[in-house]
Amino acid sequence: MNLPKMITEQCRLPIICAPMFLVSTPNLVISACQNGIIGSFPALNTRPSELLDQWLSDITQALENERIKYPNKKVAPFAVNQVVHPSNSRLQADQDIIRKHEVPIVITSQGDPKHIVEDVHSWGGIVLHDVIKAEHAHKAIDAGVDGIIAVANGAGGHGGTINPFALVNEIRGFYSGPVALAGTLNSGSDVRACEIMGADMAYMGTRFIACREAEVPAAYKEMIVKATIQDIIYTDHFTGVYANYLKASLQQAGIPVEQLLAKEKVDLDLGNTNSWKDIWSAGQGVSGITNIPSLFDLVRQLEDEYLAACHTPKFEPFNTEDQ
Repeated sequence: MNLPKMITEQCRLPIICAPMFLVSTPNLVISACQNGIIGSFPALNTRPSELLDQWLSDITQALENERIKYPNKKVAPFAVNQVVHPSNSRLQADQDIIRKHEVPIVITSQGDPKHIVEDVHSWGGIVLHDVIKAEHAHKAIDAGVDGIIAVANGAGGHGGTINPFALVNEIRGFYSGPVALAGTLNSGSDVRACEIMGADMAYMGTRFIACREAEVPAAYKEMIVKATIQDIIYTDHFTGVYANYLKASLQQAGIPVEQLLAKEKVDLDLGNTNSWKDIWSAGQGVSGITNIPSLFDLVRQLEDEYLAACHTPKFEPFNTEDQ
């Protein structure tokens, strides 16, 4: 396994609860970490920027209290996502707050992470970089990141278009470090499949929107449970970067799905969150989500499925003596 000790020693399962815009909050992050998987959130979820300081204080204190209360329990580290695209006007201010709290894991996306890597390494943290193409992985590795998040086709939010087998295989052709895989992952057997195809961790988002700890409207969760792949639309209309959204949420917001036009440029400075509150993202894995459990029950189910997948071969090995 290629993963840092920070992850292997503190995590119950090789899963990152992905940072989701307007979905990931301290409650979801803390619950994920308390249940042994990495919780994360985008720095841009804090409005105004000063709220980031409070969120990081709350998360750090809650996890420290959990470790003191249950010294033998695996309490996972947490991560913050930094969008490093030039359009993010908050990047440096947010990074200063992240440095103050010495966040253990920083997930970078949409640009060159080099200066973030140098900063995070100064306090012993690690940087994972989100990519949708092997060429982006090359650049991130050259910038010194500690791991790659391969975002394959079907992932919620800013998903890629490349088959997961192809993407992981191509990255593994030149990189032996930690790789997490994203895209339509819902079950413990999916997590094991990630490992078998060459990744080290599963990067799961949509599955965790439909859990009790996610502080989103109940209608959002129900829409995910009812949705199929046909209910997902892939468009760059909103940010200039292609992403997957629930068609029904766009229709509810009065956005004519059939008339969506391409955005002329990438703009990830997302401004007023009120304009986004009714535009709901989800990945193609929605058809595999049929309930809204507590995070505790969901992780327990993922663990049971993962262990079963690890120990249940479908075929007996070929025995030459039987010829």
